[in-house]
Amino acid sequence: FNSLLLLFLGIEIISIPLYILTGSDKRNLKSNEAALKYFLMGAFSTGIMLMGIVLMYGAKGSFSIDPALQANIAGRQVWYTSGLLLLFISMAFKVSAAPFHFWTPDVYDGAPTVFTSFMATIVKAGVFIAFIRLFEYSFASSGYDWKLIVAVVTAATLFIGNVTAIFQQSVKRMLAYSSIAQAGFMLFALFSFNNYSKEGIILYTLGYSLATIGIFAVLVKMKDYTFEGFNGLARTQPVLAATTTIFLLSLAGIPSTIGFFAKYFMLASAVKGGSQLWLVFFAILCAVVSVYYYFRVIQSMYFKDGVADTEEITPAFRWILLLIAGLIILFGIFPNMVLNYLYF
Repeated sequence: FNSLLLLFLGIEIISIPLYILTGSDKRNLKSNEAALKYFLMGAFSTGIMLMGIVLMYGAKGSFSIDPALQANIAGRQVWYTSGLLLLFISMAFKVSAAPFHFWTPDVYDGAPTVFTSFMATIVKAGVFIAFIRLFEYSFASSGYDWKLIVAVVTAATLFIGNVTAIFQQSVKRMLAYSSIAQAGFMLFALFSFNNYSKEGIILYTLGYSLATIGIFAVLVKMKDYTFEGFNGLARTQPVLAATTTIFLLSLAGIPSTIGFFAKYFMLASAVKGGSQLWLVFFAILCAVVSVYYYFRVIQSMYFKDGVADTEEITPAFRWILLLIAGLIILFGIFPNMVLNYLYF
């Protein structure tokens, strides 16, 4: 996109159907509550975005994000910067960045699992690409150094997402907080626009989407979303347990999965940029913390007694999970297979 109006229309076209899908399970009170929260918070975010767009339009007289047009904002820099700040807040809300993440756990937990996986992957990936494009063309050329603000938001997102996920008793709710933490790693792409950041965001969105779709597909078949509900899954459904392990290892950034190279490229982009290096070490520490709550699920499946209760698993469903797991490992060993064909 090259217009703020197209950005607004694109995000609203994505968001409005999600409000309906979130509350599609009408007999579930949690689903109804999640839909109401999502709609109210989404409408509030939309209002902030529109206000930001209006201020930016008033400052430069165009909806275009072309940096060349910013030469005409002399005397109106305050209005333009204020518009950018409001736009940043709105986009941070859409990608579940702290402190605008508060809607995410309740909405992800209350929405039907199928639609939760869509919200957490395709929608978030699309909005992040738009966020990065907007940051590259409008924020970077605004004359104001946004890196400190982005660093604070990134650190808060990583900390809140990872620490809060530790204390969850529901795997689905844990994954909601995990998605917040994953957004913190994606925010590293905003620090520097070099090859590492662009390649990293492609790998990250693809790897995160594959692993998240896979783990939520498993959750669809589980009758109990708590950690205890996964006890003994390796004995009753070994294929589900093995593929779930691969999905979780990728989310944790363990080597030989696409998640490892995704995190590597994102952190390398910040190191190459040479700014906010303290945040790189903080992110590594948070990644170590994330291993704990991901391995809680693996521990339940393989090392705890119990009989995990699942719905009927068809052979086709098993093959789909194996395909996703295979792609995660394949792209984790040969990341250039992705980078040679996907770009923006």
